[in-house]
Amino acid sequence: MGIDELYPPDRLVAAQRATAAAGLDALLLTPGSDLRYLTGYDAHAGERLTCLVLPAEGEPTLIVPRLERPAAEAAPNTGVRIVDHPDGSDPYPLVVAALDGPVATVGLADRMWAEQVLALRAALPDAAQRLASEVLRELRIRKSPAEAAALAEAGAAIDGVHLRMGEWLRPGRTEAEVATDIAAAIRAAGHVTVDFVIVAAGPNGASPHHGTSDRPIGVGEPVVVDIGGTMPSGYRSDCTRTYLAGGAAPADFLDYYAVLRDAQRAAVEAVRPGLTGAAADAAARAPIAAAGFGPQFLHRTGHGIGLDGHEEPYLVSGNDRPLEAGMAFSIEPGIYLAGRHGARIEDIVVCTTDGVQRLNTTPTELIAL
Repeated sequence: MGIDELYPPDRLVAAQRATAAAGLDALLLTPGSDLRYLTGYDAHAGERLTCLVLPAEGEPTLIVPRLERPAAEAAPNTGVRIVDHPDGSDPYPLVVAALDGPVATVGLADRMWAEQVLALRAALPDAAQRLASEVLRELRIRKSPAEAAALAEAGAAIDGVHLRMGEWLRPGRTEAEVATDIAAAIRAAGHVTVDFVIVAAGPNGASPHHGTSDRPIGVGEPVVVDIGGTMPSGYRSDCTRTYLAGGAAPADFLDYYAVLRDAQRAAVEAVRPGLTGAAADAAARAPIAAAGFGPQFLHRTGHGIGLDGHEEPYLVSGNDRPLEAGMAFSIEPGIYLAGRHGARIEDIVVCTTDGVQRLNTTPTELIAL
């Protein structure tokens, strides 16, 4: 998998065509996943302006702080004109100049800083502002074979960390102590950053986004471990398994864990082109509700993943968009009993032309350590 396959030069051309088709005159993209998707440049987000000016027609321009020009020039696909600005200068006239004429409507990076949004509004007072995702969502939502391979590499790396959990997770250690070891292992497995580490034992497992604490893990407690990071490719990992920290598990936990495992497997197996995001959510939710735990399934079944940890498509009630080959997303139902314990099982999968491919392949059975 070469970097040229992950960040092909024709993405800029495709984005320009899509920009014109959406009725936009240009996209203005500051550091983030959209900029990286189009250029391969993992730009630093800071108070100094970095902005890709991508007109619907004409030459793209990447505006960068002068001290960051070498990094921009070294990016895989910055085959665009680079213009730099020194500290102390106003970079926003450079954006206007790069547009090379009046514009009626521009698309801004969805997560652009507010101070940059307002500065661009002042620099382009006659231009309406819309979201760049109107254009880029459709380009990014279906992963290329190279992108799917990058996600599979990330999945294998995080699987390797889960397979080592017995080295760290044991009664008496705090969640934070275990998380420190996991974070080091995530980096050792090939990730360049640790995006999150959730170690949620006993009653903390009933909070889906608990994080960690200084609470010691008790004997026989279920422990939800949800971990992920970013690979050198820019693509993300995300996988959850639930463990038992020695001793005997609560009887009711074993009962609902079996329900959860069956529901997660059923939802994975249901994935195919044409299935809607809402129907995928229902495939996980129905068996959990039938077992009486519907109110304890607190969140959507899944989220897309790629250069962002959470992106489209979302597997959630009300999303009637059909799945398509190349879409990558999580399948992660959970059951949470407030004040007692909880469980979640999460795999990243890719919708294929005739079904589904799991990118996380470690067992989903309850693992006693």
